[in-house]
Amino acid sequence: MSTADDRTLDGEYVPNAWDWVAEHVARYESSGGLDGTMLHGFPTVVLTTRGARSGKIRKTPVIRVSDGERYAAVGSVGGAPKHPAWYHNVLAHPRVRLQDGPVVKEYEARVAEGEERAAWWARAVETFPQYAEYQRQTERVLPVVVLEVVAADA
Repeated sequence: MSTADDRTLDGEYVPNAWDWVAEHVARYESSGGLDGTMLHGFPTVVLTTRGARSGKIRKTPVIRVSDGERYAAVGSVGGAPKHPAWYHNVLAHPRVRLQDGPVVKEYEARVAEGEERAAWWARAVETFPQYAEYQRQTERVLPVVVLEVVAADA
């Protein structure tokens, strides 16, 4: 059950412990989404979540996978054996914020399954072919989280 606090993305921001991630987010946000939109030659967006345990605001650059209206985030962590922290965050607090260049909107996140997951997975691998290799490197199924925009009055 969501509380009012779950539905806002205000609060204390804690930069990522990995310096390169924190620096990428800072560059992206400080430029208004004009710099930092590419990572290793691939388009990125910044995903803002509320920490599952801490409740603090977290920000992560993820590969930009979109169908024009919705987005998908793949929990790859480079094929690591564990899901990324942001994945646990969206399970606990599905209201997220996403910045795509200068555009910032709020979304409701949900895990894709079945045919929907297969369609988003294909789009994700087309966007970032390395996802297929990451999947081969791990026993876990890389989660695909679909983000659907929240109406302004919601």
